[in-house]
Parts: sequence; structure tokens; C-alpha cells
Amino acid sequence: MFKQSLIGLALFAGAALSPALVAEETQQNWDLTPLYADWQQWQGQKTSLEKQLDQLAAYQGKLGHSAATLADAMDLYYGLSKTLSQLYVYANLNADTDLRNSDNGAKRQSIAMLANRFNQGSSFINPELISLGEEKVLAMVKSEPRLADYRFPLENILRGKAHTLAPAAEKILAAAGTVTSAPYSSYATFTNAELPWPEVELDGELVTLNQATYARFRSHPDRDVRKKAFDNFFGTLSKYRRTIASLLDANVKADVFNARSRNHDSALEAALSEDNIPVEVYSALVDTTNANLDTLQRYLKLRSRMLKLDDQGYFDIYPAVVKATGDYPIERGIEMMLASLEPMGDSYVNKIRTGLDQRWMDTYPKLGKRSGAYMSGSAYDVHPYVLMNYNDDYTSVSTLTHEWGHATHSVYANANQPYATAGYATFTAEIASTFQEHLLTDYALKNAADDNERLYYLGQTLEKFRQTFFRQTMFAEFERAIHEEVEKGQPLSDTRASEIYLDLLRRYHGHDKGVMAIDDAYGIEWAYVPHFYYNFYVYQYATSIAASAAFADEVLSGDKAAYDRYLNLLKSGGSDYPYDLVKTAGVDLASAQPYEAIFNRMNRLMDEMETILDRSEKL
Repeated sequence: MFKQSLIGLALFAGAALSPALVAEETQQNWDLTPLYADWQQWQGQKTSLEKQLDQLAAYQGKLGHSAATLADAMDLYYGLSKTLSQLYVYANLNADTDLRNSDNGAKRQSIAMLANRFNQGSSFINPELISLGEEKVLAMVKSEPRLADYRFPLENILRGKAHTLAPAAEKILAAAGTVTSAPYSSYATFTNAELPWPEVELDGELVTLNQATYARFRSHPDRDVRKKAFDNFFGTLSKYRRTIASLLDANVKADVFNARSRNHDSALEAALSEDNIPVEVYSALVDTTNANLDTLQRYLKLRSRMLKLDDQGYFDIYPAVVKATGDYPIERGIEMMLASLEPMGDSYVNKIRTGLDQRWMDTYPKLGKRSGAYMSGSAYDVHPYVLMNYNDDYTSVSTLTHEWGHATHSVYANANQPYATAGYATFTAEIASTFQEHLLTDYALKNAADDNERLYYLGQTLEKFRQTFFRQTMFAEFERAIHEEVEKGQPLSDTRASEIYLDLLRRYHGHDKGVMAIDDAYGIEWAYVPHFYYNFYVYQYATSIAASAAFADEVLSGDKAAYDRYLNLLKSGGSDYPYDLVKTAGVDLASAQPYEAIFNRMNRLMDEMETILDRSEKL
């Protein structure tokens, strides 16, 4: 099935380029002309594609006629998919440059509708191949050289035999996608456009306390200001908790419906089955994390010490423990990123230099531009694109490094794989991005000017682990729990969702141990998190940062074999199941070991932080 791919919506988000070159080449908008010269050329290819879509129907019922016929069908299917991806990338990047432009938004929507038509028109392929049987399909692959590029996708389809329906049923489920996606669409519209956020006076300023201003004031240095932001923001969400809970309940029911329709034992199994991820990966992550919550709680105690708090509350969790020692303009950010990647060698680093030189990145925030950051790597015949909203701080440097990690992954995958196996799963995608962040951290710590700057980088790194590993694992545990509620036939009420979430908040943050007090009112935080509509997505942030930490340690130690295994992982794209690719590269995410390595790393960083603090307190 065609998927629109945006990678790396960041959670923080050798010789360097000369400042003059950086300023000239990166402080511009991205150059989209390698995709299409203009909208007229885009429209011409879109019109041509619309006419070609009907050609797929000619192969229905004929895939088993001969190996040549199957090869023709696969060539057509993947050719259409590749063109559709490039059309989507151009429309999407233009739309995100200025969300106020309704014409661009309409063009993006037209591609989404075209993709749905493509998915419906190709829905016969999987059940027909399965009906032919593994023996016959693989025999055709062996006899026809043109099918070599499609071996793994075909094997993956055959793997889904037990969960693939008759063609008519498959077509219905494909069409139902617009219905089952409605709860998230409604949630996003309600919380972003229609929920009446309050006006609150914060720090002498009257502000509309929505998601953006909450994110700003929750880290305010004044405890009273951030507590007021917390209480008003979550108090407002609580007023609409029944409506939001009904949307989340509908979304979970849609997941359960899809899982049961395809004969899966659970919604979790169904979500992981798409990429053949063992359920043991999810269990190992959650179980090992729960057995090591003392590491998170040690970090929270350290935060309390540095912030000089005797009664740490949940509203104290976002302020930085050490203030930044300076600004990080884009010139400095790029220099730090490229220098940190020197252990990867010139060939690796020069791929990013090329992207910067050729304007693959849209750098700064501007009126109407989409917030956040991502990498779009689906234009196989062109190159990746990076959207940033660079803000001259270290978080921006980390996000910059993260997104260019995704871009480098796509460059390697697209150069070494045919289109059919170039696209990679999120399970491996976030490894490439967080791997580069680990190298940035190592570089920053080694080049810190003094203890204060070193404390700043240590604090930033530990906070990244809290948010990217522990918080995402807590989200994953909540997501599993709410699906299990619905699978048992229980309605997911606002009361039950808050009970589950509050219990997790308190357990993770040491409420009963006196580490951090969690007020009852903050159990509504689940209503703020859009990731709970993403069908078991967020656990991959935690598994990825664990795997990438292991790879980074090996590469930085000078292990040439580990370096080669890691590069081979990037080059492999989607040519095998992601869990197997990572395991082949040396990390088994179904075991406790990579997660325990994260806890050991955090404790080493905290040891260093405490040594610096003890030294400074003696002065």
C-alpha cells in the first residue's frame, strides 16, 4: 500500500563549512525545482498518473499467468507508487511552507485522494498472490530476473496469508480507511482549531493558553508561573475530557476492528505485524524499563537538587537545570553537526555538505510555515528534504543533527536499493537520527569550555533520555493498556483513561517514594498527546534511541566491524524486516541488554554531573 512518509518529527525537536558559505547556502528556502519546475509540470504528471491508474485493473486475476506477467504488474505498481510519492512530496512541501495558502492545501488533499484510489485499485494484489501460494510465486521469482528486486516485498505479502482477506473484503477495508482515520482528524481539528483555550495572565502577559503557549510557559523559571500554566491548561482540557475520551475510544475501537478483521489476537500484535516486529520487543522495552525506574527517579532527584526544590512537583519537570552558555546560530549549529560526524568519515559527512549546498533544507520559522521539524525522503529519484524551524539554541542544533541523520539514511538507502526496497520502517528510521544525536553529544561534551558548559550539555542529554526513552515508554505502556481495555469489552471513559494514566505517571516519577508529587488533576495529560492516535507508534522512539546508543558506542570506540555493520544497516533500507536488520547489525531489541545499556549510560552521565556539582559546592 502507498504510504506518505515524513520521518523524524523531532521530540526536542573534519573541516566545517566556512561561515560565509553557510550563511549564503543554508539561510534560504529549500529548492524544490529538482522535483518539478513548477505547478504546471506537477499537474501534467498528476494528470498522466490518473490515467495510468486504471491500467492496474488489467492485471486482476492474471498475476499467476506467467512470471513475465507478474513482473509487468510489479513494474507498473511500483512505478505508479514512485510517481505518486514524488507528486505528494512536492505538494506537501509547498503546503507546509505556508499553511495559509488554501490552494496548496487543496493540491495536497488531491494527492491524498489519489493515493486512496491507488490503494483501492491495487487491493487485489495481496489476496491474489496469496491465493497463488508461496511455492508458485517464489518459483516465478526464481525464473524471471525482473522479479529479483521484488523478492522481499513478495515474500512479505505471502507472510500475511493468515491476515489477508478475500479481494472484495480487502477493497472494503481499503475504502474504510477514510472512516477509521476520522477520530484523529476530529481530535486534531477540535484541539487545534475549535477548543476555546482560556486567556490567562502569565508573567505579566495576557496570553491565550493553547498548546504553543503552554509549551513556552511550562519551562518558565518561576514556579508559580509554570504551575499556573499547568493548572489552567490541563484544567481546560479536563472540561472537555468526555468529548476527547470519546474520540480516543473511537480511535482505539478502529484499531481493534482492523486487528480483528484481519484475524490478529490483539491490536498490538496487528500493529507490530505490519513490519514483522516480535511482540517480545514491546514487552522487553516495557518490562526492562519498569525494572529500572530508579534510574529515572535518580535523575529527577538530581534535577530537584539543581533546581533547589524541596517539594518537586510535576509542573517542575520542564525547566532546564542549567542555562545555556551562549547562542547557537545556524552557522555554529552546522559546524558542530559536521564536526561531530567526523568519526563517520569524509564520504558520510560530504553527503550532508552536498545537501546543504544544494538547498535541501528550509531553515527558519516564518509566518504560516508548519511548526516542528521533519525529513521527507520519499522522492526516490531526487533527494531528501529537511524542514526545520531553527531557533538559535542548542535544542535546534540537536534537531538539525537528528533530521540530517534521517536524510543521510535516505541517501544511503536510495543509492543502494531499488525503489521497491528503499523505503525503511520507522523502527530503523529513528536509529539513524538519534545515532547522530549521540555523536553530537559526545562532541559537545569533549569540547565544552568549562564545567558550566559541560553541565549544560549533560543536562540536555539526560533530559533527552527522559523524554525520548522513559516518557515514550510510559506512553507505550498507556497505549497498550487502553487497547486491552477495549479488547476486554470495556468502554474507554475519561475516568478510566485518567486512572490508567495517573497510575503510570506516579509509578514512573516516584510519587509514592517522595521523588515527585503528581496531582490528581494531571492525570488528564493523555488528552494532550496526539501520539495515542498513531496506532502503537511511539515505542519506536525508545527502542531506537537504545539501539543507536549501542551503535554509537561501538563506532566511537573505533570498532571498524561495527562501523561497517552500521553503514550496511543504512544501506539496507527496507530490504528485510527491520527487527532482523537491526539484529544483524549487532543489537537485539527483543532482549534486555540494549535497554540496560541506556540506564548504564545515564548513570555514568549522572556520576559525572554529581562530581562537577560536588566540586563546585566546595569552592
